[in-house]
Amino acid sequence: MKISVFGLGYVGAVSAGCLAHDGHEVIGVDPVQLKVDFINQGHTPIIEPQIGELISENAKSGRLRATTDPVAAVRDTELSFVCVGTPSQLNGNLDLSHMRRTCEQLGAALKAKNEHHTVVIRSTILPGTMRNVVIPILEEFSGKKAGDDFGMCNNPEFLREGSAVRDFYGPPKTVIGEVNRCSGEVLASLYANLDAPLIRTTLETAEMVKYVDNCWHALKIGFANEIGNLAKAMGVDSHEVMKIFIQDTKLNISPTYLMPGFAFGGSCLPKDLRALNYQAKSHDLELPILSSILPSNEIQVRHGLQLVLESGHKRVGILGFSFKAGTDDLRESPVIELIERLLGKGFDLRIYDKNVNLASLVGANRDFILNRIPHISRLMMQDMDSVLQHAETVVVGNRDPDFKEVPKRLRDDQRLVDLVRISDQRSGNGNYSGICW
Repeated sequence: MKISVFGLGYVGAVSAGCLAHDGHEVIGVDPVQLKVDFINQGHTPIIEPQIGELISENAKSGRLRATTDPVAAVRDTELSFVCVGTPSQLNGNLDLSHMRRTCEQLGAALKAKNEHHTVVIRSTILPGTMRNVVIPILEEFSGKKAGDDFGMCNNPEFLREGSAVRDFYGPPKTVIGEVNRCSGEVLASLYANLDAPLIRTTLETAEMVKYVDNCWHALKIGFANEIGNLAKAMGVDSHEVMKIFIQDTKLNISPTYLMPGFAFGGSCLPKDLRALNYQAKSHDLELPILSSILPSNEIQVRHGLQLVLESGHKRVGILGFSFKAGTDDLRESPVIELIERLLGKGFDLRIYDKNVNLASLVGANRDFILNRIPHISRLMMQDMDSVLQHAETVVVGNRDPDFKEVPKRLRDDQRLVDLVRISDQRSGNGNYSGICW
């Protein structure tokens, strides 16, 4: 392909060098003449392993050159990557001044071009920036329509400083957010030889993915450091602990527990978090990540409550109130907490969970119901139909397979509050409210 790369900073220089190394004809575009001269002389404008050799080799071969002229770069290429910086403002928001200026230049260049061209945003931008900023500017300055007259994609990069070239050729995934299928096809062909999952999705999802990745990486580092500080204070070798921790790829380093939904509960997680936080206080340690997990969980309970309140109905049915489907454990179940709060506000409730039968409960669970929540036992129904007949708003509280058919069984006047994604609908679709979707 013939490719132009706008912005010759870290991401742009690496992308330009690697794409040229792959045999594409690449034109780098940057308003800073010194960077342009560096590229044309075969020098790298950044310090990064391997990229100097790639730029030198491909500048000499003629596959890589640079210019300050965006119109000429668009005219002579078929695809443009935008890799300009999006630094933080003082208030934490993104500074999109470089992005806006580049889009204005690209739009003006597209206006003067008859051939089809594809624009790919590789810079890190917040969800909604493509539709609310990038596309409107390109359309205004070009007089053309994104998706019809020119291709439009978002393609977040996953390049780590110090291993960027290696990451370019061996990414964990390749994500293409596309305004339409045709736009994505052009970009997908560019990555056809990469040994990595190719994911094609919406513009907004692609924009969000990069932020989720980076926040997760930051959270992992912060979590490990807090564990290390606490372990040291308690005389435990933190590295030995974490070496054992990461060997669990079933629950710890895995997709498990990473799907958004309702609050956690049960007999282990809340109790153990409290114990560790108590130990931290005993050693005069501040562990802001660990100490904020339970308050965050409480916010999710309040969020669920708000969804029910917004329905405006007084008759509410709860389907599934043990803390996890397939168990009868009610200890610290967030759904029980939701029930308690609804009762306190005067709601008329009916609840059902096939695994929670008062007659068959023994031990801690029976004691919990009879002594802690006896008023809730009077609301328990023997079948799901009784709850559905009673309720104006139906709340699905756990993933019991029996609840999958609930959305199809609702009357037109009933509302569904889904805390577990029992349905693939999205909030605002009829009388459906999902807690995180």
